[in-house]
Amino acid sequence: MIRGALTVDGPRDVLVRDQKISAIGMGLSVPRDAEVFDASGLLLWPGLVNTHHHLAQSILKGMPAGMAADLNAWLPAVPFAAWPHITPETMYASARIGFAELLRAGCTTCADHHYLYDSSDNAMEVEAALIQAATETGIRFVLCRGGATIRGTHKGLASFEGLTENRDLWLHRMEATLGRHHDGSADSMFRLVVAPTSVIHTTEPEDLRELASFARGHGLRMHSHLLEVQHDENMARSLRGIPAVEYAESVGWLGDDVWYAHLVYADQPAIERLARYRTGIAHCPVSNCRLGSGVAAVPAMAAAGMQVTIGVDGSGSAESGSMVNEIMQTFLIHRAVGGASATTAGKVLAWATSAGADLLGLNTGRLEAGACADLVFYRLDEPRFMGVWQQALAPVLCGEPVVASKVMVNGRWVVDEGVVLGIDHADLATSARRERERLMRILA
Repeated sequence: MIRGALTVDGPRDVLVRDQKISAIGMGLSVPRDAEVFDASGLLLWPGLVNTHHHLAQSILKGMPAGMAADLNAWLPAVPFAAWPHITPETMYASARIGFAELLRAGCTTCADHHYLYDSSDNAMEVEAALIQAATETGIRFVLCRGGATIRGTHKGLASFEGLTENRDLWLHRMEATLGRHHDGSADSMFRLVVAPTSVIHTTEPEDLRELASFARGHGLRMHSHLLEVQHDENMARSLRGIPAVEYAESVGWLGDDVWYAHLVYADQPAIERLARYRTGIAHCPVSNCRLGSGVAAVPAMAAAGMQVTIGVDGSGSAESGSMVNEIMQTFLIHRAVGGASATTAGKVLAWATSAGADLLGLNTGRLEAGACADLVFYRLDEPRFMGVWQQALAPVLCGEPVVASKVMVNGRWVVDEGVVLGIDHADLATSARRERERLMRILA
């Protein structure tokens, strides 16, 4: 039983039973066998939902080769340069860094676009290390299983030999992961998503159609990058003779079961086509700013009927892996572009919670009876929040630095007083330093 937490609807008690919110309201009676947590003075939100990440980049922050680069120069200089040297040990350390950063800021669900797959056995060992890290930290995890069948016109991938896998191997491996880990229920702690690295650059049309068929045949959702830069639109028109979003439609990659990261260069006709299918966006404003890519027209997308959600993207292009940082930037950047009425703090918080959960098909992101008990508590007596009149929205308005006091995922405490319970901090610091220094020796 949680007593007296502040929510956006005012003070509330919350009863958690069998991994779910059993009841919520004021003055709830305390069951005889209940553990009582006094949350007076704490802000309670539903856990934040991150719909696009690249956890392999959590150990690639601030690489000098990519600091002054746009996306097209950054890709070969940072993630694709590091990829051949990422071992299972590197992935395990990097994922734990990313999960710790997410959880400590209040994110309880992470959809990771993991695309480090080639024909070697190492690719599946790296995937296993990622899944192990998610299991140990207790975060709700969505594996967006990426990959590429051709090097094609992708300016990062085209620089390297061997970083592809053929379609048959891709499907065979996905079937194994599906059978071993995937839970399609709304209460799932692990979901698989079909997620080619790029629908424009790295996958042939027939491969995209086959992947879409596999996804829908198994009830899986679909994800990829699209229109992060103008190069995507240019290559779609050059190679396929039609705009990028129209091409995605032609190969079966629009729908309410599909979402794309970025969509910075989606014009109004593209937005209207995406909206007709209820296709979604993972908005990643910090990375888009850091790489100079631009600002996605998210208010227009929401108005048209697209599903709008928020992601942190990879820490190699957005050195913060905090959802609080992303929601504050989302709140601010569209007001800078479109005026002070372009966003509200409440709307942005909904994009980062209930909208993200709905897009992923998960029973999370809400403080209501029957929802999974994914809860985050913030201290309101921190100096940063003390002067805020709308205390229930303080993290949106004030942003980082913020560390959640307590975090619960699926009815289990995973963070206590800012400490991630499933991670040995000293061990992580040692392994992170070792792997970071090894990569620096290779890539510097």
